[in-house]
Amino acid sequence: MLYWVLKVTLGPILHLVFRPWAEGVENVPKEGPVILAGNHLSFSDHFFGPLHLSRKVISLGKAEYFTGTGLKGLISRLFFRGVGTVPLDRSGGKASEAALRTGLRILREGHILGIYPEGTRSPDGRLYKGKTGVARLALESRAPVIPWAMINTFEIMPPGRLIPKLGIRPGVRFGKPLDFSRYYGMEDDRLVLRAVTDEIMYALMELSGQEYVDKYAATAKVEMARAAREAAKRKETEASGAGERTTTG
Repeated sequence: MLYWVLKVTLGPILHLVFRPWAEGVENVPKEGPVILAGNHLSFSDHFFGPLHLSRKVISLGKAEYFTGTGLKGLISRLFFRGVGTVPLDRSGGKASEAALRTGLRILREGHILGIYPEGTRSPDGRLYKGKTGVARLALESRAPVIPWAMINTFEIMPPGRLIPKLGIRPGVRFGKPLDFSRYYGMEDDRLVLRAVTDEIMYALMELSGQEYVDKYAATAKVEMARAAREAAKRKETEASGAGERTTTG
């Protein structure tokens, strides 16, 4: 219920302020299970990604969105439930299997499942290697997979920005359904899962025009954070050395 309340009240405002556009909406089936496999550029993807669809999109989101305390935690829970997000434990192992089962249940109930194969938002606007959970979902459910490319949402609301930028038009491109019927019954083959995932990511790259990086976004974030810490440490050391030389002189 809250999903449609938000869509009816917030949707017209988003259209008026940002003038979002969409291509390929006709590629999304009007009924039945569908997997929307998207690139994840920004927090604003939650708003603009499903905006042009008449059907509800249920997505899997990290469990931390639902476990916060106090007023901030309450607002977070209400918002993500309102935009159709189901909590997902990303710790791996049994939690990953539970997430898969949740996704399959949503699809078997005939809904649209929105999933971001990168597993987290892109740290720099590039497209990163996809995780194979999306392939498991596609092969076990046999639901059509629609590539779902966000355009300009990184520029509108990059990591760390709380208020979207104005003057940039966000867009969404829905690709044609991808056919993986040749792999049905092979969902336990790791090479098949990787091939299916890579095909989805290639389709997203073509639709979005992003540069592709053959590593996981989570790994890239760790590397960037480490590099930033090392750069700060070097700067601090250089500043300290310069101060000592000045004092000695």
